[in-house]
Amino acid sequence: MKKLFGTDGIRGLAGEFPLDDKTVAVIGASLAREFRRQVGRNPRFLSGRDTRESGASIESAFHAGARGESAVTESTGVITTPGVAYLTRAFDFDAGVVVSASHNPYQDNGIKVFLPSGRKMDEAAERRIEQDIYANKNADAPAVAVPDTRRSEFRQAYLDHLIAEANDFSAAGTKIIIDCANGAASDLAPDLFKGLGGEVITLHCDPTGRNINENCGSTHIDGLLARVKAEKADMGIAFDGDADRALFADEHGNLVDGDATLWIMARYLKSHGKLVNSTVIATVMSNIGLEIALRSKGIELVRTDVGDKYVLEKLIETGGEIGGEQSGHIIFPELSLVGDGMMTSMLLFRAIREKGLSLSGAAAGFVRFPQILMNVKVREKQPFENIPAIASAADTVRQQLDGQGRLLLRYSGTENLARVMIEGKEQTEIESQARHLVDVIKTSLG
Repeated sequence: MKKLFGTDGIRGLAGEFPLDDKTVAVIGASLAREFRRQVGRNPRFLSGRDTRESGASIESAFHAGARGESAVTESTGVITTPGVAYLTRAFDFDAGVVVSASHNPYQDNGIKVFLPSGRKMDEAAERRIEQDIYANKNADAPAVAVPDTRRSEFRQAYLDHLIAEANDFSAAGTKIIIDCANGAASDLAPDLFKGLGGEVITLHCDPTGRNINENCGSTHIDGLLARVKAEKADMGIAFDGDADRALFADEHGNLVDGDATLWIMARYLKSHGKLVNSTVIATVMSNIGLEIALRSKGIELVRTDVGDKYVLEKLIETGGEIGGEQSGHIIFPELSLVGDGMMTSMLLFRAIREKGLSLSGAAAGFVRFPQILMNVKVREKQPFENIPAIASAADTVRQQLDGQGRLLLRYSGTENLARVMIEGKEQTEIESQARHLVDVIKTSLG
């Protein structure tokens, strides 16, 4: 039985298994039974979606399956992933269901489930739902109307929550350019920053159902960088399709990614006595420059596997107060266990305004080391340490880096690929090291 749930729910091509209407209805029914066992009554679910053309039909099929098992369901309509997570808790739903494929192209879609705490379902529940899917693949999926009569109420409640967290912060006198990736933030982010007093210029806020993430947003940020520079704006913000992440442009049109955001916000929190354990959680993909910069301020960087799920687990385990990914997915557990691009944007802006700094000034002190990433096809995924030639070559590279660089060897989770990532002071040197390692891996496993 193939595993369907990944680190971010179920993903796939819309209309194809497991995101065809029949299977989605099975997911809805199975989730209703799962939560009935947990809460001892008919569960209440809240759903929301991003702007993909497939979102409404997937949401309808989910509601059909869930209501067929006596669940009470409501919809927020189009809203961000963190918006669903917040509203699930605020309105006492048993689970929030997001129909989105985040930063993927419009042909893809997905389903992810949040508990009121903001955490995702445990893996045992995911396995039981997968078993139901394979046992009921041919079940009927009657269409139903999705109840969204409280859509305006939900939307306003989420915006009010964000503004309340701003704590009287004002963006007056600043020019902000916002790229909403033609996604879920298109109808929300401009209102948020206008409400905080900023002069807002919007890009890619006109979703058609097929243009989400298309040459825009956090996955294609060059256009925003150029526009910020041309407009002499104070900051640019780029969201992905479901706005759980955000990347930034400083006033010179330079990228401020998730690593730089962690650097700025960790020092801000520490200055306010809120980084009690002096720890930041990031993934193995964060640049070693962040680790070195934080260390200079007495802050330890703790790394996890790639995925916000693992960042959150480590934050909870360590009692950490900030964690995130280079891609711009930042988590502040005190506020939410879900990354929220709009919340991160607001907090970052407030931090630099409070310190009287520009965004480039706030990011100073973090020096990104050159990085090379190379892939090589392999016939099988043996542990690298079990292959003497690879282990020896890797040890040699680590000795050459001598604490001023980093080597990461890992396999792709979806393809027969080995990934070689090296960071160091000199681009030509790390390129040579990476090519040598790729050759050794190809000889041993290719």
